Formats: sequence, C-alpha cells, structure tokens
Amino acid sequence: MKTLRDYTIVLQPENNGTFVAYVPAIDGCHAWGETPEAAQQELVKVFEMIREERLNAGEAMGNSRLNHKCRDDARPDPL
Repeated sequence: MKTLRDYTIVLQPENNGTFVAYVPAIDGCHAWGETPEAAQQELVKVFEMIREERLNAGEAMGNSRLNHKCRDDARPDPL
C-alpha cells in the first residue's frame, strides 16, 4: 500500500503568510498551515483520510511521483 512518501509533495507559500502543501497526483489532497511544518502535518491527515476512503471504495490511489506528469497548463508557480 502506498504511503505519502511515495508521492511528490509541493509546499508553496501564500501571499497572506500561510503555506499550502499538496500532492499533484491525488485530487483533493491539499492542506494549509501557518508554517510549512503545520501545512505538512495537516497534509498527512488529509492523505490518510483519502487513502482510507479509496481503500473502502476499492479505488486505487493516484500515480506515484515516478509516474506523475505535469500538464503544460498546470505548472505550479516557482517558489
């Protein structure tokens, strides 16, 4: 079973001083926090909820970082 470490995690500062962490390969897997660490800790909780929901539904998780490709129109802003 895949864990969060199997995926690329993007950590991005926001204009309001908070931080967003997300997994591009998994729809809805994103979280925010007042610090980078807080955003990452929240992301762990979100990932676990999504993984449990998909496991119960018999669905697969998104592609791992080895298989993930960014669309040209979906490139994140540089940090």
